[in-house]
Amino acid sequence: MRSLYREVVVITAAYIGPAADRFVSGYIVGHLNKSPEKSEDSDLDILIKWIKPAMAIITDDNHSVDTYIDSLKNLANKTKKNYIK
Repeated sequence: MRSLYREVVVITAAYIGPAADRFVSGYIVGHLNKSPEKSEDSDLDILIKWIKPAMAIITDDNHSVDTYIDSLKNLANKTKKNYIK
C-alpha cells in the first residue's frame, strides 16, 4: 500500500539523512495534528509550507532547499494527477 508519509521520508532522507523520519513525523504530528500513517495526499501542500522554512534554517544552501521543495511539489503534483484519473 502506498504511503504518503513514507514517500516524503524517502525524499527528505536524501537531504538530511537518517533524521528524515523524525523530522517528517514531527511536522505531521505537530502541525497537521494526526499520526504520520494517517497523512493523506491532501496534506502535502500544507506540509510543504511548514517544512520549507525549517529546511532553510537547517541549511544555508538555498539550492538544496529549493531542489528538495521542488521534489516534494513534484510528489504533490503526481498525487493530484492521480485524483483526476
